[in-house]
Amino acid sequence: MEQIEKQIEIVLEKIRPFLQREGGDVEYVGFLNGTVYVNMVGACQGCVNADADISQGIETILVEEVPGVIKCEGMMNAPLDIIDKYLKRKEALYEEMDAE
Repeated sequence: MEQIEKQIEIVLEKIRPFLQREGGDVEYVGFLNGTVYVNMVGACQGCVNADADISQGIETILVEEVPGVIKCEGMMNAPLDIIDKYLKRKEALYEEMDAE
């Protein structure tokens, strides 16, 4: 599973510049049973095209490039334990930034 998550992160890094050009971005939330969960941020958050960007763009690339990925969904569809892990990672990141 760790290997798949690393591959997912690498692919998201490739996608990220295209979203950032429009003022948006994508964050990795988690992976479970073949589904990658992402959070659209910046200009992508709440955008009417966000769902299409996930299903027609991000999902297509992830399925093609990462064996084991069969689907990509937004964070709102993620199981609570996946969201909890994501929020703990974010909290640890903020604490680390505050310590510097």
